[in-house]
Amino acid sequence: MPSDLDTLLDMGFDKERAEIAVKKTGGLQGALQWLEDNQDKPLDEIKAAAAAKDEDEDEAETEAKIAELETGNAKSLICNDCGKRFRNHDLASYHATKTYVNLKQLLNSIYEYLTNLVRSEHTDFSESTEEIAPLTEDEKKAKLEELRERLQAKRALQSVKDKEDQKRNEVTNFLHSPGSLESNLSQQIRQKSTKESQEAKEELARKQQIKEAAQKRQEKLEDQEAKKRIKAKIEADKAERRRKAEEAKAAREGRAPQVEAATPGGSAAAAAAAAAAAAAASKPKSNHNEARLRLQTDGGNITKTLPAETTLFELAQQLQSETGNAVSSFTTTFPRKVFEGDVDFSKTLKEAGLVPSSVLIVK
Repeated sequence: MPSDLDTLLDMGFDKERAEIAVKKTGGLQGALQWLEDNQDKPLDEIKAAAAAKDEDEDEAETEAKIAELETGNAKSLICNDCGKRFRNHDLASYHATKTYVNLKQLLNSIYEYLTNLVRSEHTDFSESTEEIAPLTEDEKKAKLEELRERLQAKRALQSVKDKEDQKRNEVTNFLHSPGSLESNLSQQIRQKSTKESQEAKEELARKQQIKEAAQKRQEKLEDQEAKKRIKAKIEADKAERRRKAEEAKAAREGRAPQVEAATPGGSAAAAAAAAAAAAAASKPKSNHNEARLRLQTDGGNITKTLPAETTLFELAQQLQSETGNAVSSFTTTFPRKVFEGDVDFSKTLKEAGLVPSSVLIVK
């Protein structure tokens, strides 16, 4: 059969505190009351007080044992007012001082039934040689199970009650908040409208970002194609100059001109470039009426689509009106070319070779 200490440990109490409680009270109920009364005291303080008290109690305990042997071994106390029996003086004092156990202060222990103890005003007690039969192990288990079920049921009921109170408080706060019910509903509608408007703005910004990214990719591809065409034209011009030089040399020497053979390495690359240039030259030129320009300014990139007949002077005037900064020159990166002065600024975008697209550095 488990002892009172084991029962307290099963209920979750600290071992050292439980040992001191059992030692001081001598019973389960008294130990529970002692644990509640001393739950906020540090353990070190309790130990020090217990050690000091033990020395004073040794002599009194010895005298009490002698008195018990001489008077017939009193093993319990009887309340002469109601006839209840108690194992020791602590339980009798508890019965007399009208104290009941509050479970919430008892660290949520499972002994709920103690909260329903009837307050007693009985103060007349006498000793008895009759010993109260302790509970058997089965009785303790049954009692413990009963108390646990009661505690669980009470907690479930309290949980339901707390939820109902919370809902009631929410409704009350809503109805008594500043403004009428209509005002609160209007505020909720405004909040919802603001949220939807914000979501629409975010969606529009996201689509704009996607559009700008696609435009940048297209401009990059067009720049790459333009670089390839320019590079092929340069190689074709070199090959043409070499061919003319060879023809002139052969005419001076009175022999037939030699044709360069396509060999691995640089000559093969030159021949391939010449062929690409010839193919590009044989391809009919497209008639572009607009120029798409990406202008790199100090304030950031600006993209414009203008008629091919727009002059560089007109473009400079537009940029000055938009940015507030005067434009002195336009520069292309590949091939590098600088447009500045009245002569260059009088050229159209088509005459400057900026059609169909180009990237300009604005100074």
